[in-house]
Amino acid sequence: MAGEAQDTNWPLPKFYFSVDFGSITNIPFQEIDGLDIESEPIHYRHGNSPVFSEISMPGIGMTKNNKVTMKKGFFARDNAFWDWYLKIKMNTIERQNVVIKLLDEGGNPTMTWTLSNAYPTKISSTDLKSDGSEVAIESIEIAHEGLTIANG
Repeated sequence: MAGEAQDTNWPLPKFYFSVDFGSITNIPFQEIDGLDIESEPIHYRHGNSPVFSEISMPGIGMTKNNKVTMKKGFFARDNAFWDWYLKIKMNTIERQNVVIKLLDEGGNPTMTWTLSNAYPTKISSTDLKSDGSEVAIESIEIAHEGLTIANG
């Protein structure tokens, strides 16, 4: 109704984001998946427990970093991911920090995910169809040593 205070606390939309790989900034990705971490529980039962079952405790320091998959359009003469991946063959793995920023309507970061010491583990080229009209999509799978989250 007119004159009432409007609620300004809304969930953030997920379609406006940018990605930085080391010195390369604002890479246009279509989709990012795998921004999660998990902690493995420790199962324990002490010898004089009257209960015949284990208890679970959080496994501090036993964090599992999942691989992050990113998909983007395939551009002519853009071999940056392949060049990065091929360095593994030469036993010179180039680790980079990858920064993913969820942006507001003004283009300012509201959430930032940083993948520490990231390196590619898999690159998938596009599928090809003679009767298709879709955009060619390539994907890169990235392993990392830690995920940190910061608010804008």
